[in-house]
Amino acid sequence: MTLESRTSPVAPAAEGRAARRRRTSWLLYAAAAVAALTGLALALGGGWLAALGGSWFYAAAGVGLLIAALLLLRGGGAGLWMYALVVAGTLAWSLWEVGFDWWPMAARGDVFFVLGLLLLTPWVARALALRNPVGVPVARMALGAVLGLFMVAAVVSWTREPGRIEGSIAAAAAAAPGAMPAAAAPAKEDWSAYGGTGMGQRYSALDQITPANAGQLEEAWHFRTGDVRGQPGDPEETTFEVTPLKIGERLFLCTPHQSVVALDATTGRQLWRYTPRVERPLALQHLTCRGLSYQAARSSPPESADGCKAKLFMPTADGRVLALNPDNGQPCTGFGNGSGQIDLWANMPNVKPGSYYSTSPVVVTRSLLIVGGTVLDNVSTKETSGVIRAFDIDTGALVWNWDSGNPDDTAPIGPGRTYTPNSPNSWSISSVDENLGMVYVPTGNQPPDQWGGKRTEGAERYSSSVVALDLATGRVRWHFQTVHHDLWDYDVPAQPSLIDLQLGGELVPALVQPTKQGELFVLDRRSGKPLLPVAERPAPQGAASGDYTALTQPVSGLSFNPPALTSARMWGATIFDQLGCRIAFHRLRYEGRFTPPSLQGSLIYPGNFGVFNWGSVAVDPQRQISFVTPTSLAFVSRLVPRADDTSLYVQGSKRPNDSLPALNENFGAPFAVKLSAFTSPLGLPCQAPPWGHVAAADLRSGKVLWKHKNGTVRDSSPVPLPFAMGVPNLGGPIVTAGGVAFLSGTLDYYVRAYDVANGAEIWRSRLPAGGQATPMTYAGADGRQYVVVVAGGHGSLGTRTGDHVIAYALPRR
Repeated sequence: MTLESRTSPVAPAAEGRAARRRRTSWLLYAAAAVAALTGLALALGGGWLAALGGSWFYAAAGVGLLIAALLLLRGGGAGLWMYALVVAGTLAWSLWEVGFDWWPMAARGDVFFVLGLLLLTPWVARALALRNPVGVPVARMALGAVLGLFMVAAVVSWTREPGRIEGSIAAAAAAAPGAMPAAAAPAKEDWSAYGGTGMGQRYSALDQITPANAGQLEEAWHFRTGDVRGQPGDPEETTFEVTPLKIGERLFLCTPHQSVVALDATTGRQLWRYTPRVERPLALQHLTCRGLSYQAARSSPPESADGCKAKLFMPTADGRVLALNPDNGQPCTGFGNGSGQIDLWANMPNVKPGSYYSTSPVVVTRSLLIVGGTVLDNVSTKETSGVIRAFDIDTGALVWNWDSGNPDDTAPIGPGRTYTPNSPNSWSISSVDENLGMVYVPTGNQPPDQWGGKRTEGAERYSSSVVALDLATGRVRWHFQTVHHDLWDYDVPAQPSLIDLQLGGELVPALVQPTKQGELFVLDRRSGKPLLPVAERPAPQGAASGDYTALTQPVSGLSFNPPALTSARMWGATIFDQLGCRIAFHRLRYEGRFTPPSLQGSLIYPGNFGVFNWGSVAVDPQRQISFVTPTSLAFVSRLVPRADDTSLYVQGSKRPNDSLPALNENFGAPFAVKLSAFTSPLGLPCQAPPWGHVAAADLRSGKVLWKHKNGTVRDSSPVPLPFAMGVPNLGGPIVTAGGVAFLSGTLDYYVRAYDVANGAEIWRSRLPAGGQATPMTYAGADGRQYVVVVAGGHGSLGTRTGDHVIAYALPRR
């Protein structure tokens, strides 16, 4: 036997062992490299954070990982022991900073946990032992124990929801006498105004759907309008936000491009469609129609050749209000000097197509049509007027005008005169109480939003307020300001809700005003005096050059203002972007709510997206509660000095297309403004979730009865992960006498039903697009209660575009 033949069986085995050693060595090298790179990133970023006055932990953890990486390459158990020490320190630090709160814990520990599992594999252990066998088994057990503790803490955190409030609401009491003024009481089966009625309650007296049977809801019909975003000149904010009306056996709705559609309320079949000619191009910031308004036929209507016993009213994107016959969709030519429309540009200053229009439905009373409108935000200091006007509901003739720049002169403006330019506007929905003779108008700001050094006396007095105007004369009966000298775009975005509250044995006519900053101001709607306490709290000082800040700001006894941000509440998908958010937090100016905008960049929390926005809240006059959907998102506001009135500082080197306004340039002001969501390098919110809740509050005591996070990130994450993190909402809720609330506006594509008593989600249905609109409910001709949801998506939120109108009902018996 030759030497070659004697050694050949041994050689392959030796080569195999060598190959395995090489593989395990490469795995060890890879693990050590990941630890070293992670440590280097944390040491450098953590040092930067520490220099800014933030936590030293990241730097210390980074140094620990670098030491662990070096020890791993030497073999033996020392590297595992060092890594276990870093993981144990991370766990202790996480619990100290955020407690058993899963998502903040996950951001701090996910990278450490995954790398720790890799280090526990037998291949890494074998590679360590080949270099130095001392202490490897014991070190592996120690690291396994620490990772086990991390897992136990994670499991415990999965059972917790910090900030959750558990509670229940007693069954509805009998209706209080006079709980709904007769002028506002519609047919129980209908939904006659945007908010259900002119009172803006978003409440229905229907009770067929209950918590016991809501789980049986099914799609009854599905209509598609054919109107979607994508036409030439459409702004990003081309959105389908309508809440349909239900009158008799018909539904009436409008689409983003201004078509009006009538449907059979029971079958969803189209009955007629009217599409007006809208002037183009328009430099629009928003293209939407949130709803129509309805004037019921009167027993003794004035004579009219147009056959319009009743009327539908729609504001248009080019600054008109149209009157249509609900029977056939034809213009009511007896309205508006024979044209079937009124021109809202009449007597307006600074006329620029697209710079004034109304996205919200007008107010209808027995004799008046009351109209507000949108004035472009943050484009220039030479915008048109935010005047509120009342027109004769039969003829369209101007009856009165309330101009905040000339508030005492409400008589119809004379020929050749113009209203006050650049005055606060009312872009949202107003409410009306005809018994008290008042319309309640939520107002915005005088542009620009973030710098107010040259605001007029009228603008300062009436901006960011709810203003009660006399129906007969248009004069101010009272007003309540929700923000003083607003520099944060905290305009009042939501329709006031009118409700009669049982207080001290007396039925008190109340008004509930939600705000972007999270307050629910509960006022006596006769006088504007608070029914729940309102305190003036000191506010941060130090505005930009030429401006000032108010010394105090009002805070309600019923508030969903989120807790102030801290460095510990910064978040991210991993420890890296969480560290990036902490660095960004310390580089921005932040002194709590009402931190003034600055050249440095200020953190605005809650941001101008609002805790509450145009969807408002729902109030239940029987249970005396409000069902609310608070959202919490932070934004960054950075002022940019302007050298002239023509250069672009925000939009880039070229002016936008004629169909798009130069937003945030603030021509004529000393500063432009850069606004953005406060997000991580990965585009995630820098603040820890949850970002959205549902809640209920007792309007008499101001107590929050229950509060739960709401919604998943299924449609917001790169992969459809149904994590229930609590997501933002845009669009309002409704509540019913049956004890069920409905909501479709969350960023995930669902319509949901909730048990009003305790907030439990009792049903949900998948939507084909974003449901950023407020649902409505009514009774059909077949006796069933229907819930209608519009799913059209929202441009700036990035939800899927659609043209869907979907009705749900219980199965036929």
